[in-house]
Order: sequence, then C-alpha cells, then structure tokens
Amino acid sequence: MPREQKQVRELQEGSYVMMDDAPCKINHYSTAKPGKHGSAKARVEGKGVFDAKKRSFSQPVDAKVWVPIIERKGGQVVSVTGDDAQVMDLETYETFTMRIPEGEEFANGTEIEYLEYEGQRKVV
Repeated sequence: MPREQKQVRELQEGSYVMMDDAPCKINHYSTAKPGKHGSAKARVEGKGVFDAKKRSFSQPVDAKVWVPIIERKGGQVVSVTGDDAQVMDLETYETFTMRIPEGEEFANGTEIEYLEYEGQRKVV
C-alpha cells in the first residue's frame, strides 16, 4: 500500500492522513496541553478524499499514524457517456472510466487533473 508512517505532531491542515482505513484530507488540527499524567493530545478532523465522509480522532502527539501517498496525475477526456467519462492517463496512456463530478462538464480532448490512491480516482 502506498503510505508512510508519521507522528501525529507532524500533521497539518491540508495534508492527508488515514482515518478508519480511508484516506482523508485534514481540515482541522488542534492540540491540548499535556495533562498531569501524560503527553499532549492532538485532535484531528478530516474529510474522506473519495467518499466525503467526515471523520476525526484524538491521539497523543507522539503516536504514529499512517499517511496515504496520493498521486496527482493528468489525463485527457477521450469520450463522454452520460455521467461517465473515458479518460486516458497522460503518462501511461491507460484508459479508464471516471464519474464526472456534479456541476462539471467535460468535452472530448479536455485535459483534467485527478487524484489516485489504490485504484480509486477522483477529479480535482
């Protein structure tokens, strides 16, 4: 799996972290002071990159967490059928079908950017 381990204190808003086995983008990060019997705790809130579900966790700042390595790639729209687009990766020339995000319109030949992680893809 393309991911690495980091300490919670290294996380920051806008970066990615694994929560409930799903890659999430961090939209809020806060720390509480160390208590009488322990280390400082961090509260991390995020939103799933591919499923848009809100998730959060609270852990000591020196705990280890998994950080997904999400690739940003370029593609070109080959054809559009209903809500789906056939996209060709600009590096590997592999073609695949992607769901067109609501409110977006794709035309043949349009270049797009997308995120990819473990076979999941999403238009940026």
